[in-house]
Amino acid sequence: MTATMAEQEIVTRTNAEHVRQAQVIWAQTPLARRLDILRKARHELARVSDRLVDAISSELHRTRADSYGSEVLPLLAACRFLEDDAERILKPRRLGSKHRPFWLTGVDSTVERVPFGVVLIIAPANYPLLLAGVQTLQALASGNAVVWKPGRNSYDVAAVFRSALMRAGLPDGLLEVTNDSTETAIAELQAGPDKVFFTGSAGAGRAVLRMAAEQAIPVVTELSGSDAVIALESADAARVVDALAWGMRLNGSSTCIAPRRLFLVGDGHEALVAKLRERFESMDGIELAPQVQQLLVEAVGDAEHRGATICGDAGARSVKPVLVLNGRADMKIAQSDLFAPVVTVLQVADNNEVVQADTLCPFGLTVAIFGDQRSALALGSDLNAGTVIVNDIIFPTVDPRVPFGGRRGSGFGTTRGAEGLLEMTAAKVTAIQKNKLGLHYMQTGDAHEELFRGVIAMSHSGSLRERFAGLRRMIAAAKKFR
Repeated sequence: MTATMAEQEIVTRTNAEHVRQAQVIWAQTPLARRLDILRKARHELARVSDRLVDAISSELHRTRADSYGSEVLPLLAACRFLEDDAERILKPRRLGSKHRPFWLTGVDSTVERVPFGVVLIIAPANYPLLLAGVQTLQALASGNAVVWKPGRNSYDVAAVFRSALMRAGLPDGLLEVTNDSTETAIAELQAGPDKVFFTGSAGAGRAVLRMAAEQAIPVVTELSGSDAVIALESADAARVVDALAWGMRLNGSSTCIAPRRLFLVGDGHEALVAKLRERFESMDGIELAPQVQQLLVEAVGDAEHRGATICGDAGARSVKPVLVLNGRADMKIAQSDLFAPVVTVLQVADNNEVVQADTLCPFGLTVAIFGDQRSALALGSDLNAGTVIVNDIIFPTVDPRVPFGGRRGSGFGTTRGAEGLLEMTAAKVTAIQKNKLGLHYMQTGDAHEELFRGVIAMSHSGSLRERFAGLRRMIAAAKKFR
């Protein structure tokens, strides 16, 4: 089932003036009212969950159960998180007198979080509902309007989502869904949104950043990954194999945080490799898009040419998970953001070698470490990744409280969780001056220099003697203003 005719009539080119007018009114709507609409939207989304799943492209390699578990359930949980916690997260913060410099006595400052305005969400095709859906809910909760440019073949599910929110009472103009073309993404960028959230490949992300930079538009990017799984000597081999097999199967291995590199630390991993090879050979194959398969074939060929042992056929019509043994961190396949079922095995002597080898990969979304918890945490603290997972992969990242973001070539900024909600807002400061003397308006001279030097010594010197000397200097200078 796809979107209904009414849903298909959603505009594919946004009316910028209409969207901005709607956003101004929405930003003035009390947060409690906005969250009430989101609560009703959650109920409506749950009611039409079958239609959401039906509308997800059949090109994705997944079961219907996968779509419910990996997209619908986490989306609804993220909405409930906003209903419960958004008011606390977005609450204005009065600074009070603590840590206020004494020379600013009389100034009361408040920091509030305000919406950017119009948020452009350029969504991916691999998780067409969850990723853009959570970003949209967070943008709306914080008072923004949203233009959602779906990923390839993802218009239908975005349209069903929008219709559910409209039935829940979302005012017209606050959520517009465009068609899925690259040309539309370019047009919407050129229209000058107030902030952009992009999820996609590293190459496309750099193109978006270049366009946004010309207009000084802030961008949050979640780009590609080539995520590492690290098996310590204390790792449970069976659990590592189960996790890797699941990561290969999930969404046809078309997941940015799917495992691509397996680091075996120390000795004693022969049984793990044998079990992994046997498991991969027993799994069903996946038909890859021609361009994806070509990239996989090239990367596997390069690895084999450089001495790796290839277990599996990357060029098969239906590709089973490919295991690349005797891999090296400087190989192309260990540095590529492939959306294909392949794992490169790298043998390393110790944790220091893991860290050194990992830096050769340009990406840093998540890293999963299997083994003794204390040892895993110690290693994780030395790795440059957005998320460290101990004794699991992928699954813990769907927690609605958890922010998600990358490092290095995997992007910057965060989505989801409290931090993701704050990304949808700008900090606005209101400062009230209650001191009527206005001494800071005086033209400065030698006496002021002495005053300031005294204040500096009194406030920041390392010894009590120096601070008292600064106080005397400040008082002496102040007397000259009488």
